[in-house]
This record gives sequence, structure tokens and C-alpha cells, in this order.
Amino acid sequence: MIYRFTATVDSLKGFMRQYELRGSNTLYELHGHIVNDLNFAPDQMVLFRVESAKGKPSKTYGLFDLGDGSMDEIHIEQLVKQKETTLLYVFDMHDNRALRLSFVKTDEELPRKSYPRTSDEKGDPPSQFLDPQDDDEEIMNYE
Repeated sequence: MIYRFTATVDSLKGFMRQYELRGSNTLYELHGHIVNDLNFAPDQMVLFRVESAKGKPSKTYGLFDLGDGSMDEIHIEQLVKQKETTLLYVFDMHDNRALRLSFVKTDEELPRKSYPRTSDEKGDPPSQFLDPQDDDEEIMNYE
């Protein structure tokens, strides 16, 4: 079974990615795919926050266990079964900037495709870090 998520950045209109993952893929594997897809530096601290129905962070999954589990322990299928279907991938810890990953649907796995994969994309990706001289991009606070 394939799980499809749409990635957006609230302050970056026109940007969108669709990621497809196997249920057995972990958040760590998704993190690696996002880093490669968006050309982010792989040596930065990142985390996933689960957003509740009320829009508040309810769980945090880091590169190491922050109390709710680590990225390499959490499988995509597990998240969807627990109805943890909106994730914030915090890629800039200093300025609290994040991708919003929203579960869209499940699908059948396509033959000869590797997962995780990017199945659709629009717009330019966000820069990983804000340029202090650039005030065009709004800071998103996910604390």
C-alpha cells in the first residue's frame, strides 16, 4: 500500500510537492527523501511534529527520541492508523520554518517504482535558511 502526502509551506504560495511512501517507510526515510528533493543540507537538526485537529502540536519525532519516539522507529502506516495525518517537518529550527505534510490517500504500489518518491511538484522549494537581508518570506512559528 502506498501513502500519498502533499507538502506545502504556508508562507510560500505556489510551492507544492506530492510524496508517495510505502507504509513500511519510516519518518527517517521520508526525511532523507525531502532533504534530497529540496536540496537541503543533510547535517541539520530537523524534526516532525504531529498537528492535532485543533492545529496544535501533539507529538514530536526527532532524529533521536524526544519522548514520543525517533524518526527511525515511526512507520508511515502507523501514523495513518493513529490518525496522525498532518505533520510539520521543521527544517529550520532557528526560525521555526516547516513543511506541512498532509495525508491525501492510499493507493496501490506501482511496479518498477522505488519509494519514497516525488510524484508531483510545483514551484520553487523554500530555501533551507532565511537570508537575514531577505524579508520577503514570513517566519512561521510552530512552537
